[in-house]
Amino acid sequence: DLCEGKSVIGIGDRALAVLAALLSFYPDSELSEENGLVVFPSNRQLILRAHGMSEPTLRRHLAVLINCGLIIRRDSPNGKRYARKGRGGGFEEAFGFSLAPMLARAGEFSEAAERVRMDNRALRLMRERITLHRRDISKLIEAAVEEDVPGGWGGIWRRFRAVVDAIPRRAVVADLEPIVADLAAIREEVDILLNSHMNAEDSTGNADRDDWQQSNSNTNATTEFEPAFEQSRATAAPKPGPQEPPKGYPLGLVLKACPDIIDYALDGIGSWRDLMMVAAQVRGYLGISPSAYEEACHVMGPETAAAVVACILQRAQHINSAGGYLRALTEKARAGQFTVGPMLMAALKANNPPPDRRAG
Repeated sequence: DLCEGKSVIGIGDRALAVLAALLSFYPDSELSEENGLVVFPSNRQLILRAHGMSEPTLRRHLAVLINCGLIIRRDSPNGKRYARKGRGGGFEEAFGFSLAPMLARAGEFSEAAERVRMDNRALRLMRERITLHRRDISKLIEAAVEEDVPGGWGGIWRRFRAVVDAIPRRAVVADLEPIVADLAAIREEVDILLNSHMNAEDSTGNADRDDWQQSNSNTNATTEFEPAFEQSRATAAPKPGPQEPPKGYPLGLVLKACPDIIDYALDGIGSWRDLMMVAAQVRGYLGISPSAYEEACHVMGPETAAAVVACILQRAQHINSAGGYLRALTEKARAGQFTVGPMLMAALKANNPPPDRRAG
């Protein structure tokens, strides 16, 4: 615990090495008042146990240990370290360094170690959030430029790079919090621009699709699917009701990036609910088990899980095990290491290559 919490206690690695050398002279593996808490090695013995540390350095780090309250000096009348044996053969009195503070402060060391572990976890999560934002923003801007999506992408990219370049190599959570906030703001701006563009593109097609759906409104009778799908609907398919799309990714973008899933829809895909129902059907064709899809819906959300299945279907010929792939993505999402945006953008680029801009 002391090694983990050394930054809280205020002790360095070299002082810890000297402390470890002192502890190596204690006769038992655990400190106990019954066995005495004083060790009395000479400086020469300590130097050997401290891997050949010079004597001035040894003295300096012994002083650090004393000042930090980790050991107490118990001097003999002549200033030497030794122990006086009693009649029974045991040590009656010892002069050297008392390890009593180590025993008394054990709880403090444990708390310090836990504090350091919590800080490290928070720092790791903060860095993971930065990594996700960097990856998403970079790929989204790249796709937007290649797709000629209107927007000031050059200025956004420069602001993005300015934030990224300011990330310190060594930082605490407080140093990274404003960076995460800046990246989140840029990500939101990118999402809004992409969303507006897709909504504008879909506005003309929506009217035609609504007319088509109205003319086929008598098809609301029960649709027959494969028995495997009917059996899994109770657990794998999302519950009906109003659904929210994944942030920043309209349905039109998903269908443009992954058009193959439309072929499996008997009545077309006009809403997120339609996509989720078709995805629940398609997962059976892909060999994804009901439990794997249900877990993905629980961790990612049913809309995002449906979009992921659409992406997997689009790349089915390149994926050996769709079920294993979905489970791997689900675990990444659970750990906060996966978002669907880059996956959609990659599919969009693959299925909608930019026009050749070379001069004729």
